[in-house]
Amino acid sequence: MSDAYSSGYPQNPRLTRAGLRVSGRMVAGLVGLALLAGAFVYAGRREPQALADAGQPEIGGSPVARAGQALPQSGIGGDGSATAAPRRKARMPAQSPLRQQFEQARDLYAYAQSLRSRADAGEPEAIWLLTRVYDYCANYSSAPVDYGNDTRAIAAMNMRSSKAMAAARTRVSERCARFVPEDNLNFPMILVKRAEAAKAGSLAAEASLLAAGKPLEKTEDYRTNLVDRVVRSKDADAFSALAPVMGLAANGRSSIGSAYNRVAGTQFAELAWQLAACELGQDCSPKGSLMTSYCANGGICSQDPQQGFEDFVYDAAIPRQGADVVQQMVDSLTGEERMQ
Repeated sequence: MSDAYSSGYPQNPRLTRAGLRVSGRMVAGLVGLALLAGAFVYAGRREPQALADAGQPEIGGSPVARAGQALPQSGIGGDGSATAAPRRKARMPAQSPLRQQFEQARDLYAYAQSLRSRADAGEPEAIWLLTRVYDYCANYSSAPVDYGNDTRAIAAMNMRSSKAMAAARTRVSERCARFVPEDNLNFPMILVKRAEAAKAGSLAAEASLLAAGKPLEKTEDYRTNLVDRVVRSKDADAFSALAPVMGLAANGRSSIGSAYNRVAGTQFAELAWQLAACELGQDCSPKGSLMTSYCANGGICSQDPQQGFEDFVYDAAIPRQGADVVQQMVDSLTGEERMQ
């Protein structure tokens, strides 16, 4: 599983073609990861007209460097020309101390233990963050020996992304080292805990359940209301959790499109929601949980170890012609005015 709130990233096909022995558990984990990385894998398959249909100008050029393909270096477009992405410093409102501790903790088992009494008392933030720990560590904890063997095999392949992917997986192994298979960090358990967090009042958990196809309510009115509550909350975790269902999954849903038609229904819209989460304070740094999970679980790694998620997206997933459009989407989401 991934830190992207339900399951995040596709298997890198070059790994299999190159003959890597991948354990059954690793395959199951990689196949299960299908949220934000879908923007990298599938954005290139959509027609440019899709953005025009969503109220955006047509974007030319190749919209994505797919998983397993060589990604451009920071600041350089796929054609070798300098990019001119309208990047800016995030506003970075203060995250809660518990969220900061999740990103900074070297021992996530100890961090999880520190949350348990608060989670048992029904504190929604504590329950939510426990599920983030479980999600981040699930692949490793299900088979630590196999995970380490696979990491060494990836490092030995000497592919362009091998070093970065092995480093990310090592980071996961170190932070999750005290979890074992008996902890049963599986997806059904995580969904149960997220439902508990959502019912206790965690908006991020509520959004993650919608992304996982298990919303608290199945009506369109509920879906519309949830999207609106997330936008108004300016909760970075909730934005990130909601991102997958605001991509292609929202295409054709009038209940979402009517209110947020410019930021729903395309894979670029999905990226915009995640970029908005970065601006709102989510840790999108090079070694943060988001970038680590992309790389460790799916081989979607930046070639620049100092590159965070925002620069990575503008370099690898958005053509130069579309950068202004995506930034406008982000501005709309992080601003005070509702989309019209």
